[in-house]
Amino acid sequence: MRKISLFIATSLDGYIAKPNDDLSFLTLVEKEGEDYGYAEFTDSIDTLIIGRKTYDYVVREIGSSHYDNGNRDVYVITRTERPKVGRTIFYTGSLIDLVTQLKSENGKNIYCDGGAEVINELLKNDLVDEFIISVVPILLGNGTRLFKDGRPEQLLEFVTAKTFETGLTQLHYKRKK
Repeated sequence: MRKISLFIATSLDGYIAKPNDDLSFLTLVEKEGEDYGYAEFTDSIDTLIIGRKTYDYVVREIGSSHYDNGNRDVYVITRTERPKVGRTIFYTGSLIDLVTQLKSENGKNIYCDGGAEVINELLKNDLVDEFIISVVPILLGNGTRLFKDGRPEQLLEFVTAKTFETGLTQLHYKRKK
């Protein structure tokens, strides 16, 4: 069965964005030639699920080719219908139904790239199988929290922890079955 993986960066105090969906703090750990295992990770997936706000931010800052590169299906979770673009589908249905369907199909793993609303809906329904969380050495004090209140408790199994010269620490856990 396919698994859903979260691969995301957060501040030490648990924020994935500053107020106004500002991700500029991520530039603190940018380093030429260092992708923190992202390319290796994306080789293991063929489907991506992302919230519309995160999608719009990345398309604005990096460009649509970051997602729509022909190598994977992209589901943008949105309330507003939009036409499909390449392999990018703007999905307005039930996130839980989508994930249940995708997990039952053959294929590589599924990557959830945020945002917080999508992540927390998956967590409420115990659908995240793997957590790869990169902790950026900054205390933001405010913004969008990675983990919101009101979820069931979930026990995780430690896989690995890696440290990088930039001060970033990457934690890898899987859901305990």
